Amino acid sequence: MRFHLIAIGKSRAGPAQALFREYAGRLNPPLTLVEVEEKRPLGADALKAREAELLLAQVPAGALVLLLDERGSELSSPGFAEKIGKWRDQGIGDIAILIGGAAGHGDAVRARATATLCLGRMTWPHMLVRGLIAEQLYRAQQILVGHPYHRE
Repeated sequence: MRFHLIAIGKSRAGPAQALFREYAGRLNPPLTLVEVEEKRPLGADALKAREAELLLAQVPAGALVLLLDERGSELSSPGFAEKIGKWRDQGIGDIAILIGGAAGHGDAVRARATATLCLGRMTWPHMLVRGLIAEQLYRAQQILVGHPYHRE
């Protein structure tokens, strides 16, 4: 199963990028990151719609779309691993995980999403979310193979 993280904004060197690279590189196969951004000054609704177009244009054909959003479901790490395991067992080959911009996700992205996940009720910097989701994907892989990385 291949994971594709498709995010609004360009990362910069620093601790958040190092965290992402650490866990993205541990995944087998490694997590693919695609960054997109709209540089034109647009109103919030127009920006969300444009960012939705940019994100969806990068989703691989046939990929399941997992949306990261504050209105999504909260899962434990084992619950997240179980969901990934079910998708794997259903023959899903690609999962595209979408991180929106500061204005949130556009309606087109919400309509395309198979599932919506929340990383908790707190607000996280979008650059840090990349590292958090990479670590949770790695943790899920380790749970699914029975590795002791995740201890309960």
